[in-house]
Amino acid sequence: MKFSVLSIIGHAPHPLTGELPSAADRLAEVVGTGVEAERLGFDAYAVGERHAGPFLSSSPTVVLAALASRTSTIRLLTGVTVVAILDPVRVAEEYATLDQLSRGRIELVVGKGAEAGHFDLFGLDEERQWDLQREKYELLRRLWSEEGVDWEGEFRPPLKNVTTVPRPYDGLPRIWHGSATSLNSPELAAKHGDPLFTANAIQPRAAYAKLIDHYRERFAAYGHDPARAHVAAGSGGLLIADSSQQAVSRFKGLYEAKVAQTFKPHLAGKAGYNTPFRTIEDAIESGPQLIGSPQQIIDKILGYHEVYRHDLQSITVDGFGLPHGEQLETLQRFAEEIAPVVRREAPSTLWD
Repeated sequence: MKFSVLSIIGHAPHPLTGELPSAADRLAEVVGTGVEAERLGFDAYAVGERHAGPFLSSSPTVVLAALASRTSTIRLLTGVTVVAILDPVRVAEEYATLDQLSRGRIELVVGKGAEAGHFDLFGLDEERQWDLQREKYELLRRLWSEEGVDWEGEFRPPLKNVTTVPRPYDGLPRIWHGSATSLNSPELAAKHGDPLFTANAIQPRAAYAKLIDHYRERFAAYGHDPARAHVAAGSGGLLIADSSQQAVSRFKGLYEAKVAQTFKPHLAGKAGYNTPFRTIEDAIESGPQLIGSPQQIIDKILGYHEVYRHDLQSITVDGFGLPHGEQLETLQRFAEEIAPVVRREAPSTLWD
């Protein structure tokens, strides 16, 4: 198993105290966490992209550039690049520039995004989100793998003999497809022989297993080597204590206040937006959240691995409002007490 740390750079008031750090301080924390993740031996660090809601991740290329300048070995991922609302030419240019600055450490996770409001913000029809996603991704892929591209589609002006610059550092960077609720992303990933990154953040395990099973089945049907069907899985946040009882007593108020704060009543009943695991006991027992003792968390990750057979596990330490120092302590405990066991029990050839 490989491990990545994800931040979508949330910037909401603390769910218990109401305190809100400045934007500058919050962004500095995100960069500092990435530096610490590299020191602790994590394989990758990912930054999300949101254009609506209480987030500071509208410009992930800028944040990743800051991380590239302060790190040297850790892979830099997105989570996700909302390609459905972006111009593929600019995506190709900006992330190839980052790929050069980081000397080949950039990998994209592309998706349509989890905030419905961004389609209106960019003047796009949300009803066409999957058509937008497919066309723009396929153009991005061509721009990175070909020169002198001639192209014509529905959602942007035609291109004639276009070569975007700079070129990627060392060939086509790996592009993952973020998948949360729909079979469209697994299908697109399978068609092009790309890896799949399942959100594994809110819904029960069976919902994500359905997406992964579809991906593996279609990956083989398209004629790709099943050994190359790499899968990554997210998590709904990480909280470590010495025991399950300590986790409940220490984090119950924080966890449940955060769930209440992020509840979206206008999306109630729609998969992928509101967690059904509203108490910390439910989250520990059945949710994707990694909460509890180190052994509980090891068992949960390995339990997911039995079903998903995933190569990469993503964790998030800044989602519940822990102080930054405690976030870094949580990362260290994960790196020292959990990651070595999971790496040994579930080895992966990803990035070897």
